[in-house]
This record gives sequence, structure tokens and C-alpha cells, in this order.
Amino acid sequence: MTELNITAATLVDDVMRGWPETIRAFLDHRMNCPGCPIACFHTVADACREHHVEADVFLRDLRRLAARAA
Repeated sequence: MTELNITAATLVDDVMRGWPETIRAFLDHRMNCPGCPIACFHTVADACREHHVEADVFLRDLRRLAARAA
């Protein structure tokens, strides 16, 4: 994916498929989303809530990694 359109409402699976380099952010925040069977149903906001991660900080990290690869 070329357009950096990652929001709290974006599905986790869409983020990881569109920008594989963002998997590092999930792992760095101790989120086990890569390989999780519900990643295709959870939004970024859902995952942050489940893993007790601050959404604003996590979104910043996702966008930074995705922009680097663009």
C-alpha cells in the first residue's frame, strides 16, 4: 500500500498486510497480533485496548514505520 491511511479504525490485519514493516511495532509493544486469528476482526483501537497500549503512541509508531518503507 502506498497511501498512509492508518487510523484507529483500520483493521490490524489490513495494517500488517499493507505495511509488513509495521509488524515490528506490534512486537515492540508486546502485542501478539501477528499470527493472531482475530487480527482480521480487530481494529487498531481494539488491539490497543486489549493489550493496554496507548493508541496515540502506537499509531505514531505504525505510521512512522509505514512511512519509512513508502
